[in-house]
Amino acid sequence: MTSSVKGKPKSSKSVSRSSKAGLQFPVGRIARFLKAGKYAERVGAGAPVYLSAVLEYLAAEKNRIVPRHIQLAVRYDEELSKLFGTVTIANGGVLPYIHQTLLPKKVWKGKEGLGSASQEF
Repeated sequence: MTSSVKGKPKSSKSVSRSSKAGLQFPVGRIARFLKAGKYAERVGAGAPVYLSAVLEYLAAEKNRIVPRHIQLAVRYDEELSKLFGTVTIANGGVLPYIHQTLLPKKVWKGKEGLGSASQEF
């Protein structure tokens, strides 16, 4: 048995990080994008693996993911919203919100009109 200087056996075939993690999505490419994107000064070893797993899960669950889906997911999640606070997602739209003063006022009419909202002008 031949061994290298550090005591590990020599192997001529390299194993990708995707196959080590049991994923189809490219862990190495996502790691490269995370580093090139300057999202942080340093990127941990587990971050691209985790992100690849999440993206693979989303791709398996959804037939189509459009920017609107990403926008809603990011803005409704507290931690993601903080992380992407200054980011504009193209074609993401805005969160649905109607101010309370713009909604019709509820009018209660005794027993016969329980819970019905009036829209009389």
